[in-house]
Amino acid sequence: MIFKRFSLGLLWRIVLIILLSAGLAYCLTQLLQAKTEVIYWLSCALLFGVIVYRGFDLYYYSNATNRKLARFFDSIQYDDFSIKFSSDNTFGKSFQGLNKQFNKVLEAFRKIRAENEASLHLVNTIIQNVQTGLMLYDQYGRIELSNGAACKLLGFYRLKNIAELKTNHAELAEKLHDTTDKHFLYQGANGLQVSVNIVSIRLGGQIKNLVSLQNIQPELQQKEVEAWQNLTRVLRHEIMNSLTPILSLIGTMKHIVDTELPATADDNGAKGDLQEALQTLESRGIGMINFVDGYRSFTSIPSPSFAEVQVAPLILQIMNLLQPEMVAAHISFSVESKAGDELVQADPEQLSMVLINLIKNAKEALEHTKDALIHITTYTQNQWVFIDVTDNGPGIEPEALEDIFIPFFTTKENGSGIGLSLSRQIIQQHGGTIKVDSQAGKGSRFTVQLKIKMPAGST
Repeated sequence: MIFKRFSLGLLWRIVLIILLSAGLAYCLTQLLQAKTEVIYWLSCALLFGVIVYRGFDLYYYSNATNRKLARFFDSIQYDDFSIKFSSDNTFGKSFQGLNKQFNKVLEAFRKIRAENEASLHLVNTIIQNVQTGLMLYDQYGRIELSNGAACKLLGFYRLKNIAELKTNHAELAEKLHDTTDKHFLYQGANGLQVSVNIVSIRLGGQIKNLVSLQNIQPELQQKEVEAWQNLTRVLRHEIMNSLTPILSLIGTMKHIVDTELPATADDNGAKGDLQEALQTLESRGIGMINFVDGYRSFTSIPSPSFAEVQVAPLILQIMNLLQPEMVAAHISFSVESKAGDELVQADPEQLSMVLINLIKNAKEALEHTKDALIHITTYTQNQWVFIDVTDNGPGIEPEALEDIFIPFFTTKENGSGIGLSLSRQIIQQHGGTIKVDSQAGKGSRFTVQLKIKMPAGST
């Protein structure tokens, strides 16, 4: 319909020019016949002027659609959907209709672009807030996308190229460049264990690699704790089942020796030796039962009674509780709180038990240290609260550093090896982690990490 109207507009302009040309030809013929009336000269001049005007009008009219199409395609090519077509509406309904259709198409493009931008913003928000690390890089190692979880997991503020990983994660950088192994487990510094998956995709004629990095350290620690708990239950059950009848028999034998076995002059004190041996066996058996029964707490930690806990006041309470012991041990004890008024969802009794255990471990490590000090620091980062317990003691040997959270492992002469294992299990039940950073001769730092309690309705 639009192009039909355009054709009609073009046709009547051509017909008008033809009629005007015929009139001009007639006037010129009269002039050639020696008719010099003024009216013919004026008519020729007027008709010539009108023909020229209509010629320009026809040219502009016939090229208006081409210009309009050129502007329309340029706006699409350069994503400029802000323009509107209305300047030549005066040319008639055909141009008004064409302008209306162009404006509808551009409005549709505007809506599509707005929807795409909203979708892109949503996807980017999801990528940046997902707990799994994600990276997208090309065949040359250039990183086109990386979320905060990936940077935090690998210890970088921002990544631009896979080659940057060589400084701290050389093995990971090599495997990401090679991409032969699409799924592997990477173990980094400080016990970092990451499950790595690589998916190769083709985008715009180029091969891109999408990498997902999943920190499985907490899950492995949880499985390790569960395995030790199961082992401890089995050992405790078997030891108790064996010791109980043995102690019963020892008690019976003691009764027989004491009441039914007379002492004679020629036994050379055999009865006394037998009584002493039975007493020793009984005391050691009872000691073994008490020892094994002491590990009941490791396999039967009560579920936390969660409450909103403000970290700074809790630390000050613990400090006031332990300050007399520190003074007596000549240890400088200080607290620096940078966590503000942040709250965590925790069991205050269990959390206090963990922190007291870490502080007392530091105190015992400082027994032979001159100018001994213990410093507690609290701070926040990325919706987490961190509690550092730092000492300037002898530190932990590298070979022992990997085993200190294993149940029953201890470097103390009279230690049970249960405190740190129990502490880690409690913190894991709170959805947090506990880590250690130590060098021989340079002290130790234990870090407790807990999630900040977010206000209701926040994301």
